[in-house]
Amino acid sequence: MKAIVYEKYGSADVLRYTDADKPSVGDDEVLVRVSAASINHGDLFAMRGSPRLGRLAFGIGRPRQNVLGRAVAGTVDAAGRDVTRFKVGDEVFGEVNQRGFAEYVAAKQTLLAAKPAEVTFEQAATLPVAAETALRALRLGAVAPGGKVLVNGASGGVGTFAVQLAKKLGAQVTGVCSTRNVDLVRSIGADHVIDYTREDVTRGKVLFDAVIDLVGNHRLSAFRRVLTPKGVYVSSSGSGGPVLGPIPRLVAATLVSPFVSQRLRGLFATHDVEDLAHLAALVVAGRITPVIERTYPLCETPDAIRSLEAEHARGKIVLTV
Repeated sequence: MKAIVYEKYGSADVLRYTDADKPSVGDDEVLVRVSAASINHGDLFAMRGSPRLGRLAFGIGRPRQNVLGRAVAGTVDAAGRDVTRFKVGDEVFGEVNQRGFAEYVAAKQTLLAAKPAEVTFEQAATLPVAAETALRALRLGAVAPGGKVLVNGASGGVGTFAVQLAKKLGAQVTGVCSTRNVDLVRSIGADHVIDYTREDVTRGKVLFDAVIDLVGNHRLSAFRRVLTPKGVYVSSSGSGGPVLGPIPRLVAATLVSPFVSQRLRGLFATHDVEDLAHLAALVVAGRITPVIERTYPLCETPDAIRSLEAEHARGKIVLTV
């Protein structure tokens, strides 16, 4: 099969579109013929081996897994003898842990959800990781009807889902993004949009019940200034440099939270197929719509990643296989 392979850490230049062994299928696994895969920031971390602390998981000196990609959608091509949830021909989507940028991927049946016919493969591929992270962020933020929610990084892959899901919950949403994305963020439901090139949201007078910080471009104390006394701050990012990445911010939030009235929470990746099914149902119902800026064929994955690094995507970038 063809796949996006890398054997050392670095920029998109280390990626090769080349032949790779077609994966074998375990007893509780299915072989998925991939139709679409989405690029997530975790893929960039794995490609670069950065932050370096992450190499404990990715591989110390070189990548432990040499095929990139986590979020996929496709069709079951074969099934192991213990598989009961799917059969050959079923359309599925899910997270496959750095093996997805390929024509085929083997995955445990418990990691996949059935793809509704009304959801395209490209749309389905955006839901693992990005939409799941947004959903978890809002749960951690205790977002409720009538609450005021700030989404910092509202135009990105997670942010576009966070804005839409918060509106579905009945919250009043303020999105922060760059000038070129203001109209986009407003179009997906944000009640207010702040252009960070013109205004510093942490110096405003509006207080929020929840801050979903997907960028980490302000100090923790700055975001606390715009939280209500009982508000919740949720962070998935930080500025700990090439070694630690978001870890210092997440640790600081955990250490400070017990001593203040506000709740400060770190956002860590989780995976739940029930959440995937729920998110797909919302797409079918028209309650949320995946924002896809552009699609690339699999062979152009290095160019897709260069584009993402040069200018943050509006929503998601999807690879078609």
